Order: sequence, then structure tokens, then C-alpha cells
Amino acid sequence: MLRTKIQNKEKMTGTHLYLTDVTVARIIGMSGYDYVWVDLEHSYKPVESVLADIIALKATGTAVIVRVPQDDLTYTKKVLELGVDGIIFPMIRTAEQANKLIASTLYPPYGTRGFGPMNAVDYGFKDAQEYVDNTKTNVCRFIQIEHVDAVKNLDEIMKNEYIDGYIFGANDLSGSINELGNVYGENNIALIKECTEKLHAAGKYVGLSTGEMGYEMLKYWSDMDIDMISAGADYMFLRDGAVQCRKNLQRAHVPAYKE
Repeated sequence: MLRTKIQNKEKMTGTHLYLTDVTVARIIGMSGYDYVWVDLEHSYKPVESVLADIIALKATGTAVIVRVPQDDLTYTKKVLELGVDGIIFPMIRTAEQANKLIASTLYPPYGTRGFGPMNAVDYGFKDAQEYVDNTKTNVCRFIQIEHVDAVKNLDEIMKNEYIDGYIFGANDLSGSINELGNVYGENNIALIKECTEKLHAAGKYVGLSTGEMGYEMLKYWSDMDIDMISAGADYMFLRDGAVQCRKNLQRAHVPAYKE
């Protein structure tokens, strides 16, 4: 269970899902990750596709975390009603912003979420009142640290007891200090280390999202004491596998081929 692993401070591995074919979700779900991050911030996925992903992934025993579009309460509500295991809020910069978004995931008196769980309670085959009563624990809540403002405001942001994890978006973080793309630059890494130390000292769970798939770079992040690493993506697996197969085929079958 996702929440149990977070509470036990277990190391977790995940990957990202952007494409809309549910078969892709099923294949990735059978690949052995602790969770799959379904992305709605940068992808063109409709809500129907997310529901199909949830059904396919949960059938494989894989936890489903969905990143919603920035500051979009409508999408947040729709995603919660689908019955996800976790929700990710991108580009958090202040405690006020974090508190508002986290409150939208909690039923009163703890928050502002409106009632209508639907798929989250199997359309009434599960007890809706029990779901409401467990509002604090029925979904894991993550925020992304992707801006230097979040670093500056981290002490205030951490006061929210319902945030289950803090996930670095290292690329955007580098952009917020006018070094976009310099992910491994001294200034960017110093910010990540500063936050990681502060979060761990407070007993918080720390994650990172990266497009890296190679062992050395993933080991680099692991050695920085990141708890939860989300790496690679469905379209990357398809792209790299297709290109490598084509190169192997041409090398084996086309006499004049040169890479």
C-alpha cells in the first residue's frame, strides 16, 4: 500500500505515463514499479483515458498517482472521484497555495472537497460514508518543489500535516534561478540538498521526477537520499526501443549501414 510505504520511509520506484492507449498502461503496470505517475499537466490525456489507466494499473496491483494541471480545482475534483492512490500538485510556491490545494482533497471539516466520489466508491458498491470518514487517509497528497520560492517558503509549507510527500521537479527548479536545463549545476543541486536535509530532519518523505533512465544518473539521485524516484516515461521506452531495434536491424541487414 502506497501510504504504508511512505509511513515506513521505504524506497520506492516509479515511472511516468503520458500516452493514451490503455494497453501501454497495462504493460507498464506489469513491469514491477511500486507506482505509476499518470501525467495530466503536460500530456493531452482526457479524463476517460485516466480512468482506463486506473482500472488497468490497479488490476496489476500497481498504485496510481496522478499529477493534475497547475492550480486546477476542477481537474483535481475529477481525479479524486476516479479513486486514485495519490495526487500531485505541481509548481507549489507558497504555503497559502499549498494549503488551498490540499484542502480541496479533504472533506469538511478538514477541507473543502465537495461530495461525489463515484468510481472511488465503486459507484455505491462500497460504503460512501466510510470513504468520507477516511478522508485524511484515502489518498496520498504530494506537492512539487519546482521553484526557488518553494525553497524559501518551505518551513511554512511543511506546517501542513496532510502533505504526504515533497517531489522535486529539478528542471523547472533550475529555470526558477535562470539556469533552465542546468539540472546538475552547483546552484540547483545545492537547493535540492538544502531542501532534502530540511525535509528529512522534519521526518518528511522526499521524491524526485526525472527523465533519466541510465543507472549512473539514477544512482546519483539515490545517493542524494531521495526516497521516491520517478524515472523515464512510456514514450521514451517506445522511442528508445524502436530506435535501437532499427539500428540493430540495419547493422545486421544493410551492408552499407553506418551509424
